[in-house]
Amino acid sequence: MPTSDPFTTPEDATSSPVTASPAAALRSSLTVDLAEVAAHPGSPVTADFAANPDLRRLLTADDASVWTIGGLGLIGFGRAANVVVTGDDRFTGARAWWDELTAGLSIVDPLSRSATGPVAFGAFAFARTSTAASGLVLPELVIGHDHDGAWVTLVSTAPELTIADVAEAWNRLVPTVLPAGAPEALAPDADTTSGPGSDPDSRSGSNPHAVEDEAAARTWCASVEEGVQLIRDGQLEKLVLARAVTVEGDGQPLDLTRALRRLAADYDTCWTYCVRIADHEDRHADTLFGATPERLVRVLDGTLHARVLAGTLDRASAPEGIPGSEWARRNLFEDPKQRAEHEFAIGSLLGSVAAYTEEVESSTDPFVLELPNVWHLASDVSADLTPGPDGTVPSALELVEAVHPTAAVCGTPTHEAAEAIARLEGLDRGLYAGPVGWLDSRHNGDFGIALRGGVRRTADTAQVYAGCGVVEASVPAEELAETRAKLRPVLNALGVTPRS
Repeated sequence: MPTSDPFTTPEDATSSPVTASPAAALRSSLTVDLAEVAAHPGSPVTADFAANPDLRRLLTADDASVWTIGGLGLIGFGRAANVVVTGDDRFTGARAWWDELTAGLSIVDPLSRSATGPVAFGAFAFARTSTAASGLVLPELVIGHDHDGAWVTLVSTAPELTIADVAEAWNRLVPTVLPAGAPEALAPDADTTSGPGSDPDSRSGSNPHAVEDEAAARTWCASVEEGVQLIRDGQLEKLVLARAVTVEGDGQPLDLTRALRRLAADYDTCWTYCVRIADHEDRHADTLFGATPERLVRVLDGTLHARVLAGTLDRASAPEGIPGSEWARRNLFEDPKQRAEHEFAIGSLLGSVAAYTEEVESSTDPFVLELPNVWHLASDVSADLTPGPDGTVPSALELVEAVHPTAAVCGTPTHEAAEAIARLEGLDRGLYAGPVGWLDSRHNGDFGIALRGGVRRTADTAQVYAGCGVVEASVPAEELAETRAKLRPVLNALGVTPRS
């Protein structure tokens, strides 16, 4: 269902240019249980990995497509096809491309459950006016792992596929598999300089640093104060303002695989993501990455799931002598400012999905979500989707379009908050705070909000982002401190050291 999108009105909305890589030659897709691939004679899949298919062990290639949480999820290697879309119809254009592509495939999928069969990874710009490339990418090989087991899916131009073809593709595309063991021990410094997808130059001993413009920080604080005034004047109820910090490697490549391993190990209750939509000669360019604590929409066999986060407290702010859980409850759950911010976000989501369901279930009260760097107020939401006239329920990507942007990343009312963001932030958010996740051929999918991350612009530069919710009681200096707390995990994962 189309929704009003931030930053433009229907009068000045633009059409969505679509650029797709040639996919007409793709003819088949085969999904095989991982154990069967491992048992195939000469298979590169070891019995050890088949027995312990923690996907964090595959975070060894900086051009992989990634969606993992606690070792479960999906990782894709190679690029079979992709579509780039921009503008107000970016979701519709991507959905039409995916439907056409999968309709032309001969899909063999004996497992037949969510995320088996062909899977596309996607990322979409926060605003329709953004110049960032939105779209979907279909990897050649996808390894999946859920609570029911692990599998491998291969797409190909061949008319038929066998387990031998899957094994050959694994051997060609998948770099070194990390050894089994505690991810915290193996992840940060494991040697991944060998293997078909590895990049020896990425481990060249770079010492990246963050470039934070103090003048820009003061300007941002002034924007927060102006946002507070808009709320006091009754023009807004809530506003979310973000800012960006540049990370530079001083000519040495940023180690993105190390960053992903750190995020996946340290933030294993968040969704670690990585995807590059557009094709570039520089394969490092415009790679979106991070670890988001916020699920935007999951559609699984006709049921919608979401997690709403709004209300944040830096764990470093907890005084000595007071248990952290007590401090978090007092300053989040019992704080009127934090509760008001959370209620705006819940209301935004519920209003967006109302047309797709007859009843929505939500947490009676929000709960405190503990992360290594911050506490959040969180609520889980679920709903059975109402079938349309043809008997089908809406796809994950259709629901993504319906709920984006939520109050958690934009504000309330949506259109007025979006206009204020465009005027006050002074940056193109690009893919930051937009939907990121995956979509299968049955229209199941899982999308989060691209938070706690950034975009690698070149081999040795990246921009990382953080934002905060502004309400009437907001204090600019405190909001600036909140953005620094949210930036900390990504900067640490990139190996950033302070520069005096």
